[in-house]
Amino acid sequence: MAKTEERSINLGQGTGRRKTAVARVYLREGNGKITVNGRDVEEYFSDPLCVYQVKQPLQVTDNEGKYDIVITVCGGGPSGQAGACRHGIARALVDENEANRPALHANGFLTRDPRMVERKKYGQRGARRKFQFSKR
Repeated sequence: MAKTEERSINLGQGTGRRKTAVARVYLREGNGKITVNGRDVEEYFSDPLCVYQVKQPLQVTDNEGKYDIVITVCGGGPSGQAGACRHGIARALVDENEANRPALHANGFLTRDPRMVERKKYGQRGARRKFQFSKR
C-alpha cells in the first residue's frame, strides 16, 4: 500500500539560537497555525510571555495569519527555546521576503543574543563563587 502524504513546500526556513537552545523553523502557506515539536504553541509554552515572544516577528511584519509555521526546537529551557524560536522565525521571514529585514532588524530580532552561562572554574564553587576562606 502506498502512503499518500501531501508534502508542504517551505516558503522560507531559518535557524534560531539562544543560550543552548536551537530551533529549526519552516514557513509554509497556511492560516497562521504555529506548531512547536508537534504541539500547538500555546500548549507547548505554558507561559504566555513565551508565546508572545514567539509571535513578535509576525506582529512586527504584519504577517499574522498568513503562514503556517513548523518549529523543531531542542536544548535549553522554555525561555531560551522561545528566544530561539523568535530568532528562527525572523530569519525565515527574511528568507521568504527580503522586505521584512528592516522592520525585524530595527527591533533586534535578527541579532543572536550572545549571552551564555559562564563556565565553572577549577578551585571555585561556581563560575564566580569562591570557597569560604578560613584564616585559621
